[in-house]
Amino acid sequence: MSTLYDFEALTIEGKPAPLSTYKGKVVVVVNTASQCGLTPQYKGLQELYDKYHAQGLEILGFPCNQFGSQEPGTEKEIASFCETSFGVSFPMFSKIDVNGDAAHPLYQWMKEEKPGLLGSKDIKWNFGKFLINREGQVVERFAPTTSPADMSADIEKLL
Repeated sequence: MSTLYDFEALTIEGKPAPLSTYKGKVVVVVNTASQCGLTPQYKGLQELYDKYHAQGLEILGFPCNQFGSQEPGTEKEIASFCETSFGVSFPMFSKIDVNGDAAHPLYQWMKEEKPGLLGSKDIKWNFGKFLINREGQVVERFAPTTSPADMSADIEKLL
């Protein structure tokens, strides 16, 4: 059985990053976009990170341009936008696909582990969120419209 720790991704700076770095942490993995109606969720995600990071929470942001082309920028533009607009300090990664044949292996695995409504495997939109326990297993999947604050109780149970 796979865990989060079996995967690698490129940081937003383009450097390989083994996700085993997050061993023993509670992790939220979220696909993001800068030009979406849900983009203000960056603020809520940063608030969660600020509140729980010292207790072991990590938030991993994966920009994705698959939904309405709402993440058209370069990695450098995305990083700048996140920092200047929302003060994002949690780790951000290079732009990926989350659906289809080119979906990042991490997303292929998470969707298999925790299908969505009615067993759907596809990510529905920007800001779909997966909650991963300290053992690297997917324990919950949250809809794009679920606010980060509404995830607090589930996060607290795992911390």
